[in-house]
Amino acid sequence: MMNNTNIIDFDGVLYEESNDEDKQKILFKFVTEGILLNLVGIQGIFGNIISMIILSRPQMKSSINYLLIGLARCDTVLIMTSVLLFGIPAIYKYTGYLYVYYFKVYPHLVLAVYPLALIAQTVSVYLTLTVTLERFVAVCHPLQARSLCTYGRARLYVILIIVFSTLYNLPRFWEVQIEELPPESRYNTTLYEVRMSPLRDNPFYISIYIHWMYLIFIYFLPFSSLAVLNAAIYRQVRRANKERQRLSRLQKKEIGLATMLLCVVVVFFLCNILALVSNICEAFYGNPPDQVVATSNMLITINSSVNFIIYVIFGEKFKRLFLKLFCSHGWLGVGGRDSPDPNTHDDSIVSNGDGRNYSLRSTHTTCHLHRSGTTVVRNGSARNGNGVHRAGRIPRAPSPGPCVYYPARNTFLPQLRRASSVASASSCFSLWSTGVMSFLGVFV
Repeated sequence: MMNNTNIIDFDGVLYEESNDEDKQKILFKFVTEGILLNLVGIQGIFGNIISMIILSRPQMKSSINYLLIGLARCDTVLIMTSVLLFGIPAIYKYTGYLYVYYFKVYPHLVLAVYPLALIAQTVSVYLTLTVTLERFVAVCHPLQARSLCTYGRARLYVILIIVFSTLYNLPRFWEVQIEELPPESRYNTTLYEVRMSPLRDNPFYISIYIHWMYLIFIYFLPFSSLAVLNAAIYRQVRRANKERQRLSRLQKKEIGLATMLLCVVVVFFLCNILALVSNICEAFYGNPPDQVVATSNMLITINSSVNFIIYVIFGEKFKRLFLKLFCSHGWLGVGGRDSPDPNTHDDSIVSNGDGRNYSLRSTHTTCHLHRSGTTVVRNGSARNGNGVHRAGRIPRAPSPGPCVYYPARNTFLPQLRRASSVASASSCFSLWSTGVMSFLGVFV
């Protein structure tokens, strides 16, 4: 998070004009903010744009992905404000270049960019908390997930978070002001500089709003909630991994998504812990060192830039779509299918006219059935043997048991004879004989 006192640099003294101690501070800021922050920020902007493109694809539409799109947009705004507030000014302080930006453009930008940066920061924190809460419901309370984790609710959460963050940071618009430099300035044109407003110098305002409310609403409340929720998610993920073979495909997908978002939250903690320490020091012990503030600003930018990399590493579906959209005709030459699932099976339902439907799964792309009177349903379309189509999706009948699947030759009948119940074996053989012989007969 951004440090409340040192977020704006009010000193325009250059590197050559400074003493040795200030030279070390300016050099450190140039490396961390002028170089690293700008480079990471540029990569992060491109990564977040790619993330928004992929997450907005039709096959990725879900409540959690809508929240992640909102988080990517917020992180993009936060990166841009960090570059404008910290990255470019740090270049001027060390090199002397961009003085027009520093004394003309920057002071006017600060009036709007400074509050916008803190609004984006608040939105980012609470969107991360909302993503964690959504995963907690999906993983730990799956029965309630269908009603709570919906696309409409996700949009409502994003709107409410933006409104809350804007209202909470409204006083920031009156914390800074710009002033003209005195006429004896060494420059031949009118220049401006940023100053703190009287509101920002008010001790009561600093104590209540800047220190205590900031620590409670931006750190303690969301951080403690994230810690509790992610501890519960982690326990559930560990328990599920021990019984992974018994999980359904949907459950495995939810566990994989929860694992990926756990990594997002861990990075969030690591990149924000130094800013938390910095703000605590400011609240109780005075302003922290400039090097600590510069490092925390760079870490915040890294946190806003790294989510795309996490999605590519841990999100199988995200990675497939990324390769399909951006690498299928590029350097890697990796092609992708329209289906986001790695194993797309061809599911068919065959009816032999006895009122029962049999599910047949095959990885073949084509299957020709020509026997009259046999109905094949494929992808929601019904075709009979005479070539007549009937629209409408027929739900798949429940599997009648192990007899539905293809048995090995000369092994299935002895297994039936060895069954403990004669009635059950007779019924199973009759069902298998009727279904399989009807299906094999269509190839005659």
